[in-house]
Amino acid sequence: MAAQIPESDQMKQFREFLETYNKLPEACFLDCVKDFTTREVKPEEMKSWAAEAGPHGQPR
Repeated sequence: MAAQIPESDQMKQFREFLETYNKLPEACFLDCVKDFTTREVKPEEMKSWAAEAGPHGQPR
């Protein structure tokens, strides 16, 4: 039988998981979006999307 993890450790592990999980979309956003003060897509933003897009414009 597996040992039980104390609730405080479970909460700590869950908090660490959420912090890591939330960093991924933030990193992707900051890597692709250069200027989010306008609704226009900049040419350098299109290049970063195109580099990640597959043959039908879908992310790989």
